[in-house]
Amino acid sequence: MALLVRVLRNQIGISQWVPGCSRLLLASRTQGQQGRTLSGTFQKIKIAALRMYTSCVEKTDFEEFFLRCQMPDTFNSWFLITLLHVWMCLVRMKQEGRSGKYMCRIIVHFMWEDVEQRGRIMGVNSYILKKNMMLMTNNFYAAILGYDEGILSDDRGLAAALWRTFFNQKCEDPRQLELLVEYVRKQIQYLDSMNGEDLLLTGEVSWRPLVEKNPQSILKPHSPTYNDEGL
Repeated sequence: MALLVRVLRNQIGISQWVPGCSRLLLASRTQGQQGRTLSGTFQKIKIAALRMYTSCVEKTDFEEFFLRCQMPDTFNSWFLITLLHVWMCLVRMKQEGRSGKYMCRIIVHFMWEDVEQRGRIMGVNSYILKKNMMLMTNNFYAAILGYDEGILSDDRGLAAALWRTFFNQKCEDPRQLELLVEYVRKQIQYLDSMNGEDLLLTGEVSWRPLVEKNPQSILKPHSPTYNDEGL
């Protein structure tokens, strides 16, 4: 099961993102020589944003979502699960002022680069890939708006948002919706317990399991470790 996800994980890893991030930082230095540099703090935030996005795709148990939510093992399912976790990161980082909002933009940038790269690895025709990405972009912003409204509402409102976007209006088992509502609520709470300055410096995020072995145990995360440069 989940053959597609395993194949993509084997072909796309964090090691492929590091050179890209290095190029991104190099470009910033070049711009600095021309008087258009970003501060050192924002350069560090770019690296933290990369790590946070990576946590959405490498620390999420996609196979468990496929199984418990009865989702097909497809690229679209991967995107819907990734989108949900990226959104939760955006919700958390928007609380960190200007730096957090900047980090949100970079996370979304990395997400689209990753989506395009995965589509190419799967052999999707360039024209079709471009067309699909335009559609996914529209769906992404509609999903973000719906999820934002849902998280501010009661569980019924959040369930409606998840039913429309995550399940594409095709969920017939209310237990699946209940499970996902509970997951989102506890995960948002878990992210809120993380120190904002640590998140801006490291981007290190861990995820609660979809199904808790001990439902009473929602532990506060350990503080991450980093050196003097925040890396």
